[in-house]
Amino acid sequence: MRSWFQAGLAGIAFLLAGCAASIEDSVDSIPTRTFFTITPDAVGALTPETAYSARAIQETLPGYTAETITSAVEARTVSAYGVFAEGIQVLQVHRGRNGKIGPIHGVTHHLSGPNGERIGATFGALRIDRNDCRVGRNLWRGMALCTARGTENITLVFAIPQYQGPFDRLAPDDELKGAVLQRIVWQP
Repeated sequence: MRSWFQAGLAGIAFLLAGCAASIEDSVDSIPTRTFFTITPDAVGALTPETAYSARAIQETLPGYTAETITSAVEARTVSAYGVFAEGIQVLQVHRGRNGKIGPIHGVTHHLSGPNGERIGATFGALRIDRNDCRVGRNLWRGMALCTARGTENITLVFAIPQYQGPFDRLAPDDELKGAVLQRIVWQP
């Protein structure tokens, strides 16, 4: 009886392992919903002419909510509006000049950059040219800040897992290729 029980458990384990493998194999095939595309001209319907207020942002983006948050920029933390969809923070909208919106940080894989970039993609997979990058400072110390291909006003912000420095220059190529996209920053 005991060997039958052990054989049954082994069979169940084998089946579960097969299910786990098929689940892992299919994760990449699950479509990712895209809330916004960031282009040189706009982030979704948000343009340089959008007023900087929760009401104006929500009117421009029906179905989304805007709430005050604290956001890290390279030199400090600042107050901004977090834009949420289905409980997910999608954007961070910063104050600009003359009552208009300023920089917008895309912070979820549910948006895409101008060349299809998604949060979580690696520097190597996106084939970024290190010559389009500089090293971050202060709060973004050691991160790679790269201009998105074909743009002048979109910055891709990459973090390097367990990077130990030096922090005054970009990481070596072998470490930089594994850097992970954390934010897509649009400047109006």
